[in-house]
Formats: sequence, structure tokens, C-alpha cells
Amino acid sequence: MHILVINSGSSSLKFQLIAMLEDGVRGKSEMALAQGLVERMGGEALLTLQAGTRKIRKTMPIRKTRDALTVVLEWLVNADSGTPIIPSLSSIDAVGHRVVHGGEKFRRSVLIDKQVISGLEDCIELAPIHNPANINGIVSVAEILGSAIPQVAVFDTSFHLTMPEKAWMYAIPYSLYRRHKIRRYGFHGTSCRFVCQRYRELTGRTVEATNLIVFHLGNGCSATAIIAGQSVDTSMGMTPLEGLIMGTRSGDIDPAILELIAYKEGMDIHEMQLLLNKQSGLLGISGLTHDMRDLLEEVRETDDRRAKLAIEMFCYRARQYLGAYLLATGGVDGIVFTGGIGENADQVRAMILDQLQRFGIGLDSQKNKSTVGGLEGKISSEGSLPEVWVIPTNEELMIARDVQMLVKTADPVSPG
Repeated sequence: MHILVINSGSSSLKFQLIAMLEDGVRGKSEMALAQGLVERMGGEALLTLQAGTRKIRKTMPIRKTRDALTVVLEWLVNADSGTPIIPSLSSIDAVGHRVVHGGEKFRRSVLIDKQVISGLEDCIELAPIHNPANINGIVSVAEILGSAIPQVAVFDTSFHLTMPEKAWMYAIPYSLYRRHKIRRYGFHGTSCRFVCQRYRELTGRTVEATNLIVFHLGNGCSATAIIAGQSVDTSMGMTPLEGLIMGTRSGDIDPAILELIAYKEGMDIHEMQLLLNKQSGLLGISGLTHDMRDLLEEVRETDDRRAKLAIEMFCYRARQYLGAYLLATGGVDGIVFTGGIGENADQVRAMILDQLQRFGIGLDSQKNKSTVGGLEGKISSEGSLPEVWVIPTNEELMIARDVQMLVKTADPVSPG
């Protein structure tokens, strides 16, 4: 079964083609055949396309999602005059879509039909940038590959709908929640689900014994408390802006700051949202970059004060959430780092967990330093409780698994 996984953004299209083989051999039952990214749509777009060791980078004018998808599909069957990735577009059996926001309507992944699309449209006000782009991806696939091809929506938010009301409700007038569904939804749910599955494979634990705090640290960052395999609290809120310090997002701030910025800087609400989402975080603090790799290098080479401050603030905020969730849950069995920073920045992991031995958390320095570059494993010292793990995430594979399950059962799940 060949599944095309799509993450359609407002100015980008990320994809992966995954073969879900039927041999059932562990480690060989799922295989990524090709992947790529189309960036800066709307003008001269940058394409990065990769299949095995073959990698192509080129630019070409691409105006919208449908055009980007057409280019990607043509490459899959032609591979720039090389060996085709698949013999024809009919070899694609189903398509899975990462959908950012499912609100309270979608508690799990669903086969897409007209009712589902209507439900996605109802959620646009909760994610006005992301959900229209996700819908464009769904419509584009139907236009190019035909309406008969199964499509599945997999939601970032659905995993967190198990949170208790005391965790997801904001302390604002309850009527605002009733009228506008203003509440904490959380994101990175697909990543958390994959990490939980892989953790159980590595440890032999059951779902009921899966008690974790998962740090998904990348350009976007979140912390999630998981008890008995279910999300009970998470740092991101109604939008991905809340919580940890991120690449360009501020994370938690005093809401009164917005009024002060508006008055002092003459900004409207749109400009302030842009400031908090695109110009803050590591970039705003350092004044240099949003990329943790570059900040760590800058500190090594020049000991830049603001780069160092950005890293320290990033780690301190994560420690705060770690402490809060350990107390709120009564303790967990594992702390898992994932995402680009979580998987590769051993210095960041060490700073977050520094001097926590008195709380039972110990890090094995050598294991921590060597577990980078896509490697997974336990990095805590002997006797540490909770244990500390690095587990690389694979959201595309998680999406493909959902697609395979839903298409095989052919049992569309209505929102509710």
C-alpha cells in the first residue's frame, strides 16, 4: 500500500510517500520512498525533493497548493528522467493529511467526506492560517487524483481531547467558552502518539503503564503530560503560541503586555500577533537567529551574551514545565525528548535536567552526548526515576498508520 502524506501550509507543501508493506517483518514493514518540501509558494518557490540518495534542489514559479502538488506528483512518476519512484499515479492508494486544528469536533483521525470538510471549515476561526491551507491540500488532491481516492485527516489536537476540564479551561468567563470554544486544545498530538507507541515498543509497557512527560522541542515546542497513555495536560493552548519559548514564538507572557505594546509601538492586533509568532522566542531574545544549532555554535565561538541568554531562558522555561507536570501528575516513569532540538541538542537536554538528582532524575553524560543524529535510547543514569529517553519522532509515519487502518476498515468516523 502506497500512502502519500501531505502537510499543506499557507506558503509551503511538505510531503512523504510511504510504502506500507505486507510482509510484517519488523523494521521493514514501513518504508519512506520519497519526501520533499515546496517552500515560498506564491512566487519563485524552492523545491527540495529526495528519494534515497537522490536529492534535487531547484526553483520554479509556483503560485498555489494545487500547482505544488502537481509538480510533486509529476516528479514521483518521472523523477526528473531518472528511475520513477512509482510507475503511475494510480499506484498511490490513499492520502493522509496533517490537519492542525480539529477543535472539539474531531477526537480521532477520520476518512474525509463532505461532512468532515464542513467540520474543518467550522474550525477555521480557531486556526485561520492553518486550516484553510489544510483544506486546500484536500481539495487539490481530489482535483488531481480524483474524488474516489481515500483521504484521511489526522489532527494535531485530537490526542489532547482527553485532558480534564480543569486543565483545558481558561479562567475567563465560562460563557466565552460556550459561545466561542475558547479553551486549551494543544498541538503536537501526532508526535506524542508516535513517541508513546515507540516507547512501549522499547520498554514492553502497556498503554495503561505509559506515564510520560514528552518534550517536543523544535522550531515549535511543547511539553505534554501523559498518564495511562492519555494526555492530561499540555503547554500549547488554543493556538501553538502558548507555553514554552520557541524559535520565533514567545510562549507564555503577561497578556497585559499586548496593551502596552499597542500603545507604545502603535501596533494593531495583527501586528502584535505577528510580533509574538514570528519575531519573538529565540530569535527575539538573541537578535541573531531562531535556530538552536546556530545559537549553540555562536556561544561556543564568541560567548555572545544574548545568544547565551536565549538558550538559558529556553531551558529554564522547559524546567519550569517539567517541575509543574511532575507535581501535577504525581510523578511519571519517563521523560522523553523528541523534535529537532530534543533529538540532537544534547547540551540543551543536559541544561534542562541539570542538578535534578535530588529529585531522582539523573543523566548519563556519555549516553546523552552520543544519542544524537536520529539515534534513540535511554540516556538516564542507573537508578534514575523517571528514566530519560530520546525517541526521534515520525509524524508522517504515524499519519500513514492511521490512513492504513482507516482505509482497510473502510469505516468512516463522523465528527463528534
